[in-house]
Amino acid sequence: MSQDTASSARIVDALGALPGGTPVSEVARRLLDLFTGGSIEPGTRLPSERQLAASLEVGRSAVREALAALEILGIVTVRPGSGTFLRGDASELLPQTLRWGLLIGERSTGELIELRSGLEIYAARLAAGRVSDEQRGVLRGYVDAMSGAGDDLEAAVRADLAFHDDLAAAAGNASLHDMLHVVRSLLQVYADRMVHTQEEALLAAEEHRAVADALDAADADAAASAMAVHMVTAGARLARISGS
Repeated sequence: MSQDTASSARIVDALGALPGGTPVSEVARRLLDLFTGGSIEPGTRLPSERQLAASLEVGRSAVREALAALEILGIVTVRPGSGTFLRGDASELLPQTLRWGLLIGERSTGELIELRSGLEIYAARLAAGRVSDEQRGVLRGYVDAMSGAGDDLEAAVRADLAFHDDLAAAAGNASLHDMLHVVRSLLQVYADRMVHTQEEALLAAEEHRAVADALDAADADAAASAMAVHMVTAGARLARISGS
């Protein structure tokens, strides 16, 4: 038995049947559970659509649509003439998995804003006790860039986004960083245009400076409080733009 054949057999055995009439989203969920469980090596060739459909006891069209969705999300890759292969390991698949879960759950923008707020506040709290001197300097640089952007609002927004991304990295929790990346990505269509005036940009810069000050003082409560203040104004702008 070849390695590909053995891998396909293990995958098919692990899946199990789904109830009749199962929607494509549930087929995708079942495949995701298996793909991110850590039992399948990155690069593994997956069973054929026919084999997957037989194991799950669903139609081939449902499997085909589920795999197409997972390909779009970067979970699998299709190589014409060769088959479908798993991309990345479990940790690398986490952001895509979270994105898929949010999308098929039809979360509203308002809920995403609330989720982002809670994650950002917790990231600030963690970072206060874990941020390095080098990271503090980088974060200060972003605040200065925001303050000095003048009427270049795009530059201010770029510095704003970079601040939040690096702050999440400084929190030292990879799963938290991944979750924030996903939520920000889902809100990106609004975040890219959430600062309309120089006054708004300067206010955002001062709110970020308060977070940076708390990080310098290694004060977790102050960092969380400063981020909470920022999330109120940032969330209000996002909600206004999105109409949620």
